[in-house]
Amino acid sequence: MSTKMAASHTENKVLNDVIFAASGAAQAALKEHGAAKVTNATLGAIFDEAEKIACLPTVEKVFRNLPMNEVISYAPVAGLPSYLDSVKEIVFAGHRPAGYVEAVATSGGTGAVHHAIENYSEVGDAVLTSDWFWGPYNALCQNIGRRLETYPLFDDALCFNVEAFARKVDDLLQRQESLLVIINTPAHNPTGYSLSDEDWDAVLAAVREQAKAGKRISILVDIAYIEYSGTKEETRGFMEKFADLPENIFVMFAFSMSKAYTFYGQRTGAIVGLSASRAVMDEFADINKFSSRATWSNINRGAMALLATIQQDAALLAQYEKEREALYQIVRSRGALFMQEADACGLKALPYKAGFFLAVPAKDPKAVAEKLHEDLVFAVPLKRGVRIAVCGVATPKIKGLAAKVKKAWDAVEK
Repeated sequence: MSTKMAASHTENKVLNDVIFAASGAAQAALKEHGAAKVTNATLGAIFDEAEKIACLPTVEKVFRNLPMNEVISYAPVAGLPSYLDSVKEIVFAGHRPAGYVEAVATSGGTGAVHHAIENYSEVGDAVLTSDWFWGPYNALCQNIGRRLETYPLFDDALCFNVEAFARKVDDLLQRQESLLVIINTPAHNPTGYSLSDEDWDAVLAAVREQAKAGKRISILVDIAYIEYSGTKEETRGFMEKFADLPENIFVMFAFSMSKAYTFYGQRTGAIVGLSASRAVMDEFADINKFSSRATWSNINRGAMALLATIQQDAALLAQYEKEREALYQIVRSRGALFMQEADACGLKALPYKAGFFLAVPAKDPKAVAEKLHEDLVFAVPLKRGVRIAVCGVATPKIKGLAAKVKKAWDAVEK
């Protein structure tokens, strides 16, 4: 009989990460068959047309020129003040609603999600998101004693399922006094869908109704892909709808440097809160700083200094925006090409508006993904379908990819 030393609550804590498993299979195929023959559509990182991971030149230049003390010194627990001010500017970009705003640095956008779950849901309660979701949401909930529940993201017409959302919110708030809702938009992972202004009106109408009954609702908007989903006007106009919400509806944003700054491995982000109540925002700052100190202590100073340096220098910012826009157009064109060819070959992908990923529903996603391996195509099998990371696939390999997915889908699903 083997000795078990871990605490009882660690039972079933085994990481089965389908994303990195799929990426590992792709890397093995690359070694065996060569890069020219393999299509790796697994990871959420932008690769250029030469199939090298992309880094914006201005980001690299500024980072390499930072004084060493800005790289190796401890940062304040809440984050560098210049970084936090810059994050607020970036998040709202001229669309900041009336109200109080605070920000606390986190370990990537994932850290922001962690803090929201830990501090704005009760132990044992449900956290709500859509049935198409980024897998780590579930692990984050399980790790701190919550459970993730879902509503159908799409209705039969493949529009945002307003009725299902409202029903699920009502159902959960019949059983608990508060609710955290995670909404990943714009450029949702894994579908590439973005909520419209009308969708947001319906979401807020549903939660306002619950707030009238005295329930407390917190909404975390995961904006990890916002800089690769359209113009700042297109992507942030909805934020103005959060002005003058009741004090028992609280809105937060999960900000990440990973995508916008092509700085994935530096694990730097922020949780940003917005409320009409000063007391709510003071509480937000206090509890999230406490959680930071108790989790990772403080965040990568060099990455924070990098962002603040770019954001506060007009010439650097203009050059950065030019480079980011060029990279966005590459990703956008890849997604558009895949969807065009999917339509032509009869592959039924979910509505794709923008972003790193798109998705194809399947009854047996794992079998479809494994069938794709025969064509040396690697994608991520999720619970409801297969995710294609168009951000990581060079345009020549996007051509014909939809037909390969359709062939694998037909072989398994028909």
